[in-house]
Amino acid sequence: MLFREPETAALEALLFVAKNPLSLELLEEILELDRLTIAELLNELRSRYTAESCGLMLLEIDGGFKLATKPEAARYIEILYKQPAQTLSNAALEVLSIIAYKQPVTRGEVDFIRGVQSDRALATLVEKGLVRDVGRKDGPGRPILYGTTEQFLLHFGLSSIEDLPNLETFSLSEDEAASAKEADFPETE
Repeated sequence: MLFREPETAALEALLFVAKNPLSLELLEEILELDRLTIAELLNELRSRYTAESCGLMLLEIDGGFKLATKPEAARYIEILYKQPAQTLSNAALEVLSIIAYKQPVTRGEVDFIRGVQSDRALATLVEKGLVRDVGRKDGPGRPILYGTTEQFLLHFGLSSIEDLPNLETFSLSEDEAASAKEADFPETE
């Protein structure tokens, strides 16, 4: 785009330093440019970052934009910071997946689905900023409702919650489920 280098550089700098994704409205206000021009600049940046030699990518998250490192660079960044990758326990992943697909959902509903208490896993997810309190359910005790956060979308590289895989693609037929159960627990004589 001819004569847009200063604006492109300013946009790139904003996306680089921003802690959270920046909305088009905020970019319009800061850069004093119209939405169409900003969209063109974002497309220009996106095409720049598609090259294999580039370690950055432009993410669109929940209607906002942010620069991030490409996943291929993760091991080098971990070495730089000498921090092992933070992983979630199986229990935390179970709770997170239930919340992601059923949100808004109460802790009691999560416990019912899992068949065990989820207090510790839920506390971990809240602490990591992957889930948050999104309100209260009408009813006895007015339990807290939980939903996913923008950090959840960032962590899993999703633009929105609608980008989650369809649960039906993971469903097993009754025959498949029975054979999987037999493989895990063969009958003993």
